[in-house]
Amino acid sequence: MTTLLDRPADAGRDERSARSLVDAVFRAREISIAGALALLVLGTWISNPRFLDDQGVKDLLLNASILVLLAVGQSVVVVTRNIDLSVGSVVGLSAFACGQFAAGTDHGVLTVMLLGTALGVGCGLVSGALVSFGRVPALVVTLGMLYIIQGLDYWWAQGEQISANDIPEPVLDLGSGSVFGIPYLPLIALALLALTAYYLRSYRSGRELYAIGSSPEAARLAGVPIRRRILAAYAFSGAVAGFAGALWLARFGTVVADNAHGWELTVVSAVVVGGVAITGGTGTVWGAALGALLLTTIGSALVVLKVDAFWQGAITGALLLAAITVDRIVSLRMTAALRKRSARHGNGA
Repeated sequence: MTTLLDRPADAGRDERSARSLVDAVFRAREISIAGALALLVLGTWISNPRFLDDQGVKDLLLNASILVLLAVGQSVVVVTRNIDLSVGSVVGLSAFACGQFAAGTDHGVLTVMLLGTALGVGCGLVSGALVSFGRVPALVVTLGMLYIIQGLDYWWAQGEQISANDIPEPVLDLGSGSVFGIPYLPLIALALLALTAYYLRSYRSGRELYAIGSSPEAARLAGVPIRRRILAAYAFSGAVAGFAGALWLARFGTVVADNAHGWELTVVSAVVVGGVAITGGTGTVWGAALGALLLTTIGSALVVLKVDAFWQGAITGALLLAAITVDRIVSLRMTAALRKRSARHGNGA
């Protein structure tokens, strides 16, 4: 028979058990993605050994770096039960603006990176303010921002193309250089990924983002500053997208107005496939990065295997639907399991 004194301990055990169950589910999800990625790489390498030669591995890491960065920024927004569809257009605007700023000058790498990041922060703050303080649905706000930023970028560019010949050599070196044979871009992506993961797990404000996504009403009652947290999440996503735009310039050198056009859906797909629930509250940036790496590898593998590029979109769509379905099934089963535990606890009282 459970006494009143036993209840807090039992409740604490139930809460810890529920949290352990959630962590176990998403660790399994990330492990399965890593396994699928390993099988894909192995199968492609068997079909074409050049897929994993030095240049092939370097190209794979470079191609995935920018998408991983965007997935990290998007994850911080998605865990709050929101979405940012403007990231692709922010990358395009930042890349072109940084190209215009750097062309024919001797501006340093740091200045160019800061410019791109500042542009992204500005875009993110506009979206975040409308979502958090204006209480406009995130889908509507960020879709509108997507078209506004694209229109601004096209108006500014006027069909102009910035050539790599006009970009300072130090900027281009950031996109093509390496240390100990590892390109700079993957190292930058890994550093941001690790820092973001540490922040979300170790800082109260980071954990509050998950609380908002899990239950906004409960987070409000607990005293979480929901509006400020959502605004900060969008500012971070914008900053990462702007920074990624500057890296896009460093990576490719030649930029036009529609760089990264359509990437917003690829980014969302990577995040959801990586285990970050579209309904918020669960998932990790490590999983999102794995999702981004998986989608990038699929695209590279299809090219190596000489498969029609159409199948990349079809496979991405299928993975997205499968991930959402799995998330829904897991959510329903976990809710049912927690209700049974709560009922047993109540009966024991």
